[in-house]
Amino acid sequence: MQPMVLYTKLAQLLAFLCALIVLLAVAGCSGASVGSTGPTQADGDLPPNLAKLGEAYGILLEEHIDHEELDPEQLTDGAIRGLLTALDDPHASYLSAEQHAKEQEGYRGYFDGIGARVTLTDAGLTVISPIPGAPAEAAGIRAGDIILAVDGAPIDHLTLIEAVNLIRGPRGSDVTLLVRHADSIENESITVTRGRIPIDSTAFRMLEGGIAHLWVYGFSDTTEQEVRTALDQFRDAEGRGLVLDLRNNPGGLLAAVIDVTDLFLDGGPVLYEIDAQGNRTDHEASPGGDAISIPMVVLVNQYSASASEILAGAIKVNGRASVVGETTFGKGSVNITRELSDGSAIYFSIRRWYLPDGTQIEGHGVTPNVEIASDVQNLPIPPNDDFALRRAIEILEQQLGSR
Repeated sequence: MQPMVLYTKLAQLLAFLCALIVLLAVAGCSGASVGSTGPTQADGDLPPNLAKLGEAYGILLEEHIDHEELDPEQLTDGAIRGLLTALDDPHASYLSAEQHAKEQEGYRGYFDGIGARVTLTDAGLTVISPIPGAPAEAAGIRAGDIILAVDGAPIDHLTLIEAVNLIRGPRGSDVTLLVRHADSIENESITVTRGRIPIDSTAFRMLEGGIAHLWVYGFSDTTEQEVRTALDQFRDAEGRGLVLDLRNNPGGLLAAVIDVTDLFLDGGPVLYEIDAQGNRTDHEASPGGDAISIPMVVLVNQYSASASEILAGAIKVNGRASVVGETTFGKGSVNITRELSDGSAIYFSIRRWYLPDGTQIEGHGVTPNVEIASDVQNLPIPPNDDFALRRAIEILEQQLGSR
């Protein structure tokens, strides 16, 4: 081998190993990042078990049939994806610098895309809920749909965030999704024109007989104030009882759901977390919540996930109100994004949530006090009359009649 070629290949190998060291150092030592669990590999040294990764890379540089065309950056990205895949963490993903930048769009209060909340399940990329009024809902995307392909390309090999970033795109552009509806064995091709998606989180209306229907369909920085505004409207209308609807709610910010839960509890435990080191953090509701005297029921379904399960579970465990509907989704982990030196990022789970009675949300969900099978998957805002909502109102009326 020519000296210059050998030098180039050694430089590529060194760059590859340095990238892995940077990866481990950032993942283990970025203590300034929100949600850090503390140092794991404080000096960022490459563990001995990973030495064979560099060995394999060196062999490929020397002996692979296309060794002269190997792209060190592409191989490094692949190695990082491999590390995350080996975690058996369904929420772990690798984001390129471009994908990571796109992921930050939500902090602006809007993003460009189709407007559907999704997660990974054993069945594949699953729609938890289309965002009300967004292009996905208008095109016929429903809660429970499995997205099989994007623009003709299968996505079963992609991580959650990779699939989401593939579906997202500039408003006005089209994306074609191959989907299988939850109630069908046939696949359907649906073309959606992307739009600008505002990030809202509640809808409120007064129904007959002084019954209020408050649908919380996400938890963001504005959700507590939106709920407070709805409660003021409830009092102005001299409401008698409240249906707190968490159906198709995929979750959101932990701080936001704790603030909302505070409104409905007169103190008491909300949840606790266990981190990667086994440390426990308890979260308590503040006493004297603004809505502790309002009779209510909480309505959930199988697509109520994450933060919405915290709220439903805390209400149930504290005996504040009956939870009615279906067993919830079972997504109870805290996920964090760690930005790497080149602007790319890794996304993975760092903690798990537990209800005050010790029930683990992840993989289990919240079991309602009263089982009600939902006959509505695609819920407009405000939802039209549907069986589960009617039954929730009946249960609330019975509660009011016994007071």
